[in-house]
Amino acid sequence: MQKAVPRPLLHSDLAILLYLALLTVLIHFLANGGYGYFRDELYYMACGRHLAWGYVDQPPFVALMAVLTRHLLGSSLFALRFFPALCGGLLVLLTGLVAREMGGGRYAQVLASAAVMVAPVYLAIDNYFSMNCFDQLFWALAGYIVIRILKQDNPKLWLLFGLVAGVGLMNKYSMGFLGLGIVIGLVSTPARRQLLSKWLWLGGAISFLIFLPHILWEIHYGFPSLEFIHNATTFKNLPQTPFQFIVASAMGIGFLSLPIWLAGLGYFFLDKEGKHFRLFGWVFVAILALFLVTKAKPYYLAPAFLFPLAGGAVAIADFVRRRNWNWLRPASIVLLLAGGVMTAPYVLPVLPVEAFIKYQARMGLKAPREERGKAGKLPQQYADMFGWENMAATVAKVYNSLSPEEQQKCVIGAGNYGEAGAIDFFGKKYGLPNAISTHNSYWIWGPGDKPGEVLVVVGGNPKDYYAMYDDVEQAATINCEYAMPFETDLPVYLCRRPKMTLQQVWPRLKNFI
Repeated sequence: MQKAVPRPLLHSDLAILLYLALLTVLIHFLANGGYGYFRDELYYMACGRHLAWGYVDQPPFVALMAVLTRHLLGSSLFALRFFPALCGGLLVLLTGLVAREMGGGRYAQVLASAAVMVAPVYLAIDNYFSMNCFDQLFWALAGYIVIRILKQDNPKLWLLFGLVAGVGLMNKYSMGFLGLGIVIGLVSTPARRQLLSKWLWLGGAISFLIFLPHILWEIHYGFPSLEFIHNATTFKNLPQTPFQFIVASAMGIGFLSLPIWLAGLGYFFLDKEGKHFRLFGWVFVAILALFLVTKAKPYYLAPAFLFPLAGGAVAIADFVRRRNWNWLRPASIVLLLAGGVMTAPYVLPVLPVEAFIKYQARMGLKAPREERGKAGKLPQQYADMFGWENMAATVAKVYNSLSPEEQQKCVIGAGNYGEAGAIDFFGKKYGLPNAISTHNSYWIWGPGDKPGEVLVVVGGNPKDYYAMYDDVEQAATINCEYAMPFETDLPVYLCRRPKMTLQQVWPRLKNFI
C-alpha cells in the first residue's frame, strides 16, 4: 500500500505557500472565462501564425507560447489563459520563497504571498494571455536566483540567472531593466565582488546568445521596435508626472499593501539585518528611476514591487514578534484578503457587465488612464474584451453581399491589430479570408498576393480610400456599447475600381504605434 503523506509535510511552510499558489490558480480558472478575448490576445494568436524571431512590438516568446497553447489545449478562453493562471500561482509561491530566503518565517512568507495574491495589478495581468504574465514570473525567478547566489556565495548560479534573463528578454525588453537594476545594486553594495566572478560574465554571455537572434531580426528589419517605442511614447501613451506614475503604480499593488512594501524599502536601507539584502532596495530605486526617465506605463513597475513586498513582510513579522503582538498576524492576513475580495471585480471579470458598471460607480473606482483617447463605459482592460465577434460578423455580411467573382478578388482590411486579429480568429466560421493591416507586425506581413481590386475595410478615413479607389461606399456600421469608443460606431467601407495596387501603396502605409 502507498504510504500516507506525513502530516508535518502537509502543514509545512512550503505546503502553505503551495496552497496559496494553488488557490490563486483556481481563482483565475474560475474567473478567466469572463467577457471575451482581449484585443492583444487576438494579436498574439495571429503572431503565432507568423512565427519569427521578432515582431514590431515584442520579442518572439509570447507568440511561441500562443502556438504551444493552441497545440496543447486549443484556442478557447480557458485554454488561452491556462498558462497565465499558472504564472499567477508561481508568482505567489516565488514571492513567499524570497521572503523565506530573507529569513522570514511562516507568517512573513504567508504575508508576502497573500499581498501578491490579492494585488490588483497581478490579478489583472495573470488573468489573460500576454507577455506581461510571463515577464513577472521571469523577474521573480531571476530575483530568487540572485538571493540564492548572495546567501550561498554560489556564483555558478549566475549561469542559471543568465538563462532566465535571456529567455525573459525574448519575452519582453523590460527584463533588461531588471538586469541593469541588479548591476546598479551590485555596484552599490558589498556584493560588488560578484562583478569579479567569471560566472557572472558567462551568465551574461548566455543571456546575450539567447537574445542574439532577436537582435539580428531587428537589424534585418531596420530596428522597427525602436520606431514603435518612440511613436508609442510620443503619440499614444498619456504623459504623467513622476508623482502620478508612482501613485498609479502603488495603487496597482493595493492600498493595504502600501505599509508592506514601504517597510521593505526601510528594511533594505535602514535595518541592520536587511542590509544583507540592500541590493534589492537599489534594484527597486534604480528601476523606478529608469521607468520615470523612459516615461513607462505604471504597470511596468509591478514586478519590481515583488522584492520590497517580501522584505517588508520579513520586517513586519520581526516587528510583531519583538512586541509579542500575535493578534496582528491573523488580523493582517484577513484584512489583506478582505480587501482583495472587495477590489477583485475591478480586475477580474466576475460580474455581469451591467452589475460591474454599478459596482464601479458605488465603489468610486476609476482606472488611471495610461493612453490618450476617450474612455468608455468600462475601463480599457474590460472594454477591449467586447465587440470582436460582432465585428467579424458585420464584415462577413458585407463580404457575403459580394458576387462570387468579387469575393475571389476581395481583400479584408483592418485599422489596427485588434480588428485584424478578430477577423482572423472569428472570421473563419463566417468564411472570411485573413485580414491585412498597416498596424505594427501586420504591416511587415504585407498585403498578400491580391492587388486589392475589391477592398472591404474596417474604419479609417474615407479620404484616404478615395486616394486609392474611384468607388468608395460605407457598407455597414459596427456598434458595441461596451467596447472602446474608437471601436464602436465604426464604419465598414467597400472600395472598388482601384487606382493602384496594394503592393504599390503598401510601403508608405506603415503604422508602428
